[in-house]
Amino acid sequence: MSRIGKIPVKVPKGVKVTFQNEVMTVEGPKGKLTQKYHPIISFEDKGEEIIVSRANEEKQTKAFHGLYRNLLNNMVTGVSTGFTRALIITGVGYRAEVQGNILSMSLGYSSDIFVGIPDGIAVTADASGKVTVSGIDKQRVGEFASQIRKLRLPEPYKGKGIRYEDEQIRRKVGKSGVK
Repeated sequence: MSRIGKIPVKVPKGVKVTFQNEVMTVEGPKGKLTQKYHPIISFEDKGEEIIVSRANEEKQTKAFHGLYRNLLNNMVTGVSTGFTRALIITGVGYRAEVQGNILSMSLGYSSDIFVGIPDGIAVTADASGKVTVSGIDKQRVGEFASQIRKLRLPEPYKGKGIRYEDEQIRRKVGKSGVK
C-alpha cells in the first residue's frame, strides 16, 4: 500500500467535502476548490476523516493513490487555513509595491517590471523588501511565487535578487585583487 495514500485526511470543522461524477469538491471558510480524479481511486467519508483507497496494485494505480490523497489534503488545508509563500528582495534600489491587481517591481533593469496578480491570489509588499503571496490553491500560490522569483534570480557573489524566505544562497568568494 502507498505510504502516503494510507494516511487518512483529517477534515476540520466547517469544511465540507463531496465526491460526484469523478470530481471532488471541497468548501470551507476561505473558499471552494474542485479537482477531477481517476475512477480507479475511491474515497470513503468517515465524518472527521476521509480514507483514500485504490482498486488494484498496478504501479500507475499506486501513484494515483498517493497523488489524490495529497491533492485532497492540500485542498482541505487551503480552504481552512490557506497557503503562504514569502519572497525577500535583496539589492540596492530593489523594491516592490502592489497597485490594485498589479505588482510593480524595480529590480535594477532599465525599466520597472509590472506583473498582473491572478484571481484567487493575494499579494502584499512591505518597505523592507518582503513580498508575500497567499491563496487557497497551493499549486497556484507556488507557481506565482516562482514566476516572481524568476524575474531576478539571486546571484551568488553579492546575494542580490529575489529569493524565498526560507532559501539559503550559497555565496562565492569574488576576485582577490592580489597578483
